[in-house]
Amino acid sequence: MNKFICKTFDELTTRELYEILRARSAVFVVEQDCVYQDLDKTDYESTHIFTCNESGEVSAYLRLFMKNGEKNTAQIGRVLTTERKKGLGGEILREGIKIAKEKLCAEGIYIEAQEYAIPFYSREGFEVTSDVFLEDGILHVQMRLKF
Repeated sequence: MNKFICKTFDELTTRELYEILRARSAVFVVEQDCVYQDLDKTDYESTHIFTCNESGEVSAYLRLFMKNGEKNTAQIGRVLTTERKKGLGGEILREGIKIAKEKLCAEGIYIEAQEYAIPFYSREGFEVTSDVFLEDGILHVQMRLKF
């Protein structure tokens, strides 16, 4: 079981923020060959959940925030792992769900998942709630988890 760190934007150290942004860029921009505006100001209102490897590099990350316009609904985004096939993705997703319930008092969670990741999120109880749509050149679906 990994130790997860949970911090608001203002609680992050400069090093932690750098490592988070470096991991997000490596996965979502470089690996997925997708040029998009990652720094969207949502980070300011987000809870950042992550774990690091022995070298201090982020190995799993997600951000959690309240969904604009939907009372008691949290939103999870930027879910990533840099060390694959170790179960980190499921671990960090379950941690995000727990924090949404306990700290944000959410009654459900909304995500916009890449289409290929539907089975990953479905394992934790998320259900597809939209048709497939294109976002930043990648196929996505809306998914929800109700508590």
